[in-house]
Amino acid sequence: MANKQKILIVDDDNNIAELISLYLTKECYETLILNDGESVSTAMESFSPNLILLDLMLPGIDGYQVCREVRAKYTVPIIMLSAKGEVFDKVLGLELGADDYIEKPFDSKELVARVKAVLRRYKPAVVISDNPDDKCVEYQDLSVNLTNYSVVYMGHTVEMPPKELELLYFLASSPNHVFTREQLLDQIWGYEYIGDTRTVDVHIKRLREKIKDHANWKISTIWGIGYKFEVRSQP
Repeated sequence: MANKQKILIVDDDNNIAELISLYLTKECYETLILNDGESVSTAMESFSPNLILLDLMLPGIDGYQVCREVRAKYTVPIIMLSAKGEVFDKVLGLELGADDYIEKPFDSKELVARVKAVLRRYKPAVVISDNPDDKCVEYQDLSVNLTNYSVVYMGHTVEMPPKELELLYFLASSPNHVFTREQLLDQIWGYEYIGDTRTVDVHIKRLREKIKDHANWKISTIWGIGYKFEVRSQP
């Protein structure tokens, strides 16, 4: 029997945390509740969650700092929970490495759907194919493998959250094709995603920090339209 996927719930409002736990337990997830940010580092080692639901307004270390610290060591997906609905708060959370952002109060079905969607994107595909390159694109000094969710750049493995890798793979799979921000949002986050196109800009910025322009290829901005994976010389 497969092990249950583990969800770490970090929220100082225990009533909300217990309610979230109830929703997720009914969906056969294993949960652990923490009411402060200080305990997260210990739980990462002892509980080894598959996903973190992280409230922003925590006593002591706030959710932003917790996200920053977790992302420095782990690639586990993070969904931020907050009563703050300002674009600035969402963008800041995404810039720090969150994979999604849900405003309070939230609908229980939406919360569960978001959790499932993020876990689906994060979980490497367990597919054995006769052609191992089916989900791998390669260029000089760059290999993006969607089958095992790995990126090798300049001979070194680059750690990145699932959405960043999927965005890079999608662009690199269609060299020199221009995609609008709306198209990328639909392809990577899904048409049901409630967010704005700045989410794409944030992830492109993070990709560029990890994957620098190459002599033969780069991620190009097409001003007023979107982005493309520009190839000067085909691999």
